[in-house]
Amino acid sequence: MAWFQHPLQLPPLPPGLHDITRHVLQAAPELRQIRIGLMHLFLQHTSASLTINEAADPNVPKDLDRLLDHLAPADFPYAHQEEGPDDMPGHAKSSLLGCSLAVPIRDGRLCLGAWQGIFLCEHRRRSTGRRLMITLQGELLSDRPDASER
Repeated sequence: MAWFQHPLQLPPLPPGLHDITRHVLQAAPELRQIRIGLMHLFLQHTSASLTINEAADPNVPKDLDRLLDHLAPADFPYAHQEEGPDDMPGHAKSSLLGCSLAVPIRDGRLCLGAWQGIFLCEHRRRSTGRRLMITLQGELLSDRPDASER
């Protein structure tokens, strides 16, 4: 069993859902060495979130962002206002979606569905960038017994 861990710093992004799958793959090159395992992503922020969703149609992330705005509107009478009018809605949206994901790994690839991608959901108007911690665990391809040993 092998473990790898990498921080990933994303650049500032505008509000909305952003496909970060390629950033995650670039930040974790050991993924290609894992025969069977798990990738865990943890977002180190409370006003952004992570989700897996359709990456093929650009309307899907736009619609999801609009839905989140409806569920946690900026004009709701929140008590927490110290960090601006978009902060508490960001916390609410983050609580709805979550700040971590687990994705299975098989034969050096993420087991995402054909249309799926990993999305950062930016809920603030002025992000300074977001940090993720990527943890890989699994059995390495090189640990696989030879056919003659079976």
